[in-house]
Parts: sequence; C-alpha cells; structure tokens
Amino acid sequence: MKTINIGLVGFGTVGTGVVKLLKGQASLLQRRLAARLRLKRIADLDLTRPRDVEVDPKILTTDAREIIEDPAIDIVIELIGGTTTAREVSLAALRSGKHLVTANKALLATHGLELFRAAAEKRVDLGFEASVCGGIPIIRAVREGLVANRIHSIEGIVNGTCNYILTKMTELGAPFAEVLKEAQDQGYAEANPSLDIDGIDAAHKLQILASIAYGGSVDFNAIHVEGIRGIDPDDIQYAKELGYRVKLLAIAKETDGEIEVRVHPTLIPEDHLLASVGGVFNAVYIVGDATGSLMFYGRGAGQMPTASAVVSDVVEIAQNILYQRPSRPSHIPAIAEEGLKIRPMAEVRTRYYLRVMAVDKPGVLSKVSGILGSHDISIASVIQKGRHARASVPVVMMTHEAVEGAMRRALAEIDALDVVSGRTVCLRVEES
Repeated sequence: MKTINIGLVGFGTVGTGVVKLLKGQASLLQRRLAARLRLKRIADLDLTRPRDVEVDPKILTTDAREIIEDPAIDIVIELIGGTTTAREVSLAALRSGKHLVTANKALLATHGLELFRAAAEKRVDLGFEASVCGGIPIIRAVREGLVANRIHSIEGIVNGTCNYILTKMTELGAPFAEVLKEAQDQGYAEANPSLDIDGIDAAHKLQILASIAYGGSVDFNAIHVEGIRGIDPDDIQYAKELGYRVKLLAIAKETDGEIEVRVHPTLIPEDHLLASVGGVFNAVYIVGDATGSLMFYGRGAGQMPTASAVVSDVVEIAQNILYQRPSRPSHIPAIAEEGLKIRPMAEVRTRYYLRVMAVDKPGVLSKVSGILGSHDISIASVIQKGRHARASVPVVMMTHEAVEGAMRRALAEIDALDVVSGRTVCLRVEES
C-alpha cells in the first residue's frame, strides 16, 4: 500500500486538530483513500506548550526547512497564520515541487496570485478549503458544484465573532462594548479583535470566494469594508420594528459585467434564511442562474471544523498523486492573466436605512426629504419617535433603491442642517 508523506508547519490550535484527525481517523482515511497518510514531520517554533495530542518527539522540529527540503514529503500543510513567514514557507514549499494545503485566508487574499502562479509553474496542487468558513465545504461547492452556473450573488455571514456580537445585541439590547467584552471572556473574540470587528477577516474570505465564483482575481484593496464598532442597539431595535435583522454581510454581485464586492453591516428581512443564523455560526447564501437560491450553514471556525477542511484537501491531493491526475493549482480560470472589473462603491445601488437625530419641530422632515429628493432618493417608510421639548428625536427612514454616491452627498447636506444633531446613521439594506 502506498504511503503519502505529510509535513505540518504550524502546531497551534488548528494544527493540533489536524494531527488529531490524521491519528484518530487513520484507519477510516486509509480505507477511503486506499493509501496511508503519514505525518512525517511537524515544525513549530514553540514545542514546549501543552497540546492535547501525543506525537513522536522525533518528528518535531523548530525548523520548517527540514520539511521543505525533505524529498520524501509530498504535501506541506501551512498553518502558521499571518502573511510574512507563512508566505515565505508556502512559496518555498511550492517551488520545491511540493503540494500545499493552507487555511490562511489573509495570505491568499493578499498574496494569492503569487502562490497560484508558483503552483502552476511547478504543476503542483494548492488546497485552501479551510480558508473560508471552517468546516463548511463552500470552496468546493462554488468551484465544482456550481461550475455550470453564472453566480448572480453571494451573501455571507462569514465571521463568527461579529455574528455572535450582533446576535447578543439583538437578543439583549446590550451595547456593543459590553457584548464584545463578553465575547472575549467566552473566547469568541481575540484580545485584539480588530481583524474581526472591523470587517477585515470577512473581506479576506470574500476576496477568495468572489475570485472563484467570478473566475478572476479580485483586488483585495478594491473591497469596500466597514465593521460593526458603530452599531447602536437602538438601530437594531428600529430594524426589528421594521421587520429586519442586522448582520455583517460579505456581498459579491455581478451587475452589467462588473462585480460588486463589499463588507458592511446590513439590514436583511427577518424571513430571510440568513436572518436566523445566530451565535458563532456561519452561512453563505448563493444565487445561481441554474440552481436558484442555496444556503450553506455550519461552524465557520474552531479547531476541529477547520481541521476537517484541511484534511479534506490533503485527501483530495493524495488521490491526485495516487492516480497521477493533472494538478489544478489555481482553481480560478485566467487568474494569472487578468483581474475582474470591480464596480466602484459610489456606483452601487441598494436600499438604505437612515436614522436622523433632529430637533422636534415642524418642517424638519420636509427639509430632510427635500434633500433626499434632490439627489433622486425617495422614502419608502418613516418612523418618528416620541416628542421631547428642546431635545433631538430619532427620525427613522427606509429608502427605495438609490445610488451610493448620491446617498453620501445627501447625507453630507442633511448633517449640515441646523435642525440635525450628530451624524446620521446609514445602513444598507439587502432584500434578496
């Protein structure tokens, strides 16, 4: 029986999970693959920290070069994280003619083209199922299951930390800072949560998904990104009154030959499938021209779900080795030749939720609506809250579809009114 040798670089949380699966499911994997998967070497800078899995100390090293330079190793798994050392190790592995598996979404989103080209040059495979939504097999679904579809849109809840925070704010009416601290205490948010709550992690994942779905390279810097720091419990409550829920969505759409790519807090109808996705769970809602609407749901992070996705790539690549199948290093048609045409955010059309804090006196609403009308923005509904002498009151509006650039100009004029106090809250709305 043939043996496929594996080198693991990064023996942290996910790396430990991968070792658990390769050891604990060895007989199952051997039966399904008709070959042995042998973990030949593990590299990590810290070999002293406690881990809840046992390995032979002889296979441990602090030098990743021992894996890259070992001619017997067929597949390298990179689970270091970050984009510096991980990039160096990944490129070195590919250029040494080794197949690569990574869960590193930041690396792929910012240096993906370089990695795909290196893999293509050496005719080796590059697996990255674990880079988006943990244990949900969304990469394979888009790349293979939906290959006959034109993808109209992708809407994803792809960051569990943000979804947990927004879920708790919705359920408890608690402020953002309070729920963030709870999430950190529960281990759902990092001590420095910026990558999550500022939308960067979701944007990394969107770059990968959109590149695969639309068959080209999405420039990460072209993705419009907003996080959830500014979300107020009042707006979540007003959204509920209007029949909506607030979620941080990663959105990709094809419109007139251009691709929209954006991450931001979004109102979605309470009967939308994504509205019911709570806690740390992830979900991706895709509309294809042949399949119609599909939703993929599950645990988007965590040791074992992510490890499961890593091992799935290892097995797929091992099968290619066994049966001498041609490599498919990029999985993205024409990725090396050209990028995708990205629609500027100012030209995106969507509906909007607005909360204007206005002095409670006659004529205010007509001034606000007049400014909106002058920018070709029409109001669909209004909620005006109770009266308070000499105090500002919230005026909540839902608009019809409008152009982003026009909305920005209108908001600048509205916020300059002497009857408006503070900056107007503006959230986008997705109905599909």
